[in-house]
Amino acid sequence: MALAALWLFVNGVELAPMPLAGAALSGLAIGMPIAYLFRRFYASDIAIGGLLRSIPATVIYLVLFLTELITANVDVAYRVLAPSMPIEPDVIEIPLRVESDAAITTIANSISLTPGTLTMDYNPDRNSLYVHAIAGRDRELVVAPIRQWEGYALRIFDEERSPTDPVPDPDAGNETDTDASADTDLDADTNGGEPDGK
Repeated sequence: MALAALWLFVNGVELAPMPLAGAALSGLAIGMPIAYLFRRFYASDIAIGGLLRSIPATVIYLVLFLTELITANVDVAYRVLAPSMPIEPDVIEIPLRVESDAAITTIANSISLTPGTLTMDYNPDRNSLYVHAIAGRDRELVVAPIRQWEGYALRIFDEERSPTDPVPDPDAGNETDTDASADTDLDADTNGGEPDGK
């Protein structure tokens, strides 16, 4: 419903009863067959309670996103018009707490829709987004709104983690693997090429 209202707003339909009714009917005529064709991609049962619980978090997410959108527009315009403002682009890895495809996609799209930032890639092994930012040298400036969005996305998409959980360190698991392989290589070197006891 919200998406339909947004489409009417973006499409510029005249706010009179007949054009609105025509747009709504044409949307139904196109949307219903498409929804029917792709019905196997939907969950077999939808928890109404979960949907109702996610409404306040969704509203807050949208307010935070629109606030950041306006702020970022002003910031980018000011950087373009004021030569003294620094433009220090950089690519930042942002590890995520959200894990569902819908939540990751929502955050990635929110980043790309915000002027001055662009989601370049997602690494599923590290559960991290790679974000190009116009002010990338100031990591906290870029990451702060994303963490706010992620906190509400955890509630919206009913994720296992809580907004109060710490951000995972994607290198934490890799360090132990690297240390273990380094130990094995060291043992092999000291024992004539054969790891001891293995």
